[in-house]
Amino acid sequence: MPDRIKDILVENLEVTPHEVYRLRPPLGLSHLAVLMKVPRPDLKDLPLHPASPIGEDENDDLYAAIRRNDIILHHPYDSFAPVVQFIRSAARDPNVLAIKQTLYRIGKESPLVPLFIEAAENGKQVAVLVELKARFDEENNIGWAKQLERAGIHVVYGLVGLKTHAKMALVVRREQDGIRRYVHLGTGNYNPVTAKIYTDISLFTCRDDITADAVEVFNFLTGYSNRDTYRKLAVAPVNLRERLTALIDREISHAKAGTSAQLIFKMNSLTDTKMIEKLYEASRAGVSIDLIVRGICCLRPGKKGASENIRVISIVGRFLEHSRVFYFANGGEPEVHCGSADLMGRNLDHRVELVFPVEDRRLTAKIMKEVLVTALADRSRSRVLGEDGSYTRAEPTIPEKPDSQQVILRSRVRIPSQKPPVPREAPAQG
Repeated sequence: MPDRIKDILVENLEVTPHEVYRLRPPLGLSHLAVLMKVPRPDLKDLPLHPASPIGEDENDDLYAAIRRNDIILHHPYDSFAPVVQFIRSAARDPNVLAIKQTLYRIGKESPLVPLFIEAAENGKQVAVLVELKARFDEENNIGWAKQLERAGIHVVYGLVGLKTHAKMALVVRREQDGIRRYVHLGTGNYNPVTAKIYTDISLFTCRDDITADAVEVFNFLTGYSNRDTYRKLAVAPVNLRERLTALIDREISHAKAGTSAQLIFKMNSLTDTKMIEKLYEASRAGVSIDLIVRGICCLRPGKKGASENIRVISIVGRFLEHSRVFYFANGGEPEVHCGSADLMGRNLDHRVELVFPVEDRRLTAKIMKEVLVTALADRSRSRVLGEDGSYTRAEPTIPEKPDSQQVILRSRVRIPSQKPPVPREAPAQG
């Protein structure tokens, strides 16, 4: 920046010269996006072709599939289409009585909003909670909320002082044996664009205890319930902090009893001081702890007498690591919980968040292997946090350097086998 421009800014912003910092890297990195238009496929990622573990055709009976077994999707490796199909089927199914859903970051072109309107036109009770303070999407959300209201849909804006960040959809359906409820619970937003570039977990279930809790959460959000306990779900700011603390304490008890004790937590950020202190306590008790924290981590691993049993890694790759997963060894009876909350004060105390158990052992094993073990084995994209707060590249323990995201892509997604074309050499200059 020329000095004359800097001086104009200093004067008009009313700052002093010592408040001006010169940085060497370019600040407008978004301008580099234009490089993606350069026809060099050999320098770009291969196109993503998500798997379709369940049918995406609207004629497929998604409800029958959910009744048979709980279903887990791992985005973006699994298609987001079944989530949209879940709402589309509900909007058009004459046996569906009601649809309720939370929307945090909707995006500019939502496939769900027109389906809510269609459902309302088909005589179904539709209630949608829209978070107007969703960062970066405030304008989009306000526009969608107005459109939903014009269609006569019950639009809720959440509780005063609490941002609603929970990801939940509830469908109430009339069946031969009575009324049955189906829910979708997730770690990510109902946004088909971010579902292609964020890693997230989706759960479909019709378990009575979980769906009953989902009803209570919606009642809580609309002011008709003040429950302080839930059957299966952990809800912030009601009982999530207490629930996670109790699960960590249980692991501490296992360690002190000499049984298997291990925690593996995957999240975006770890900043909450009480949770950090609890993890230090678990480490001192002998619990083995692995933390996969993509962003900010205020815990320091490897400190003698405090965190010697804690390892922290961060993975930054092609996809943004967004899923939150909490694994508890539980003395040989492992439990996996997923949800919308990071271990931050704002998530645990000042937002409506949802963490849900994955109770099907088959799905628990799948998440453990594919999400956690694969991430911990990453030697290509992972960085290891040191005691001094600095990150270093993970040292490969085998000749190959496994990239966790590529491992999942190769094992579960159809990738074109042909190699991208090699560009012709540029003509000589001059």
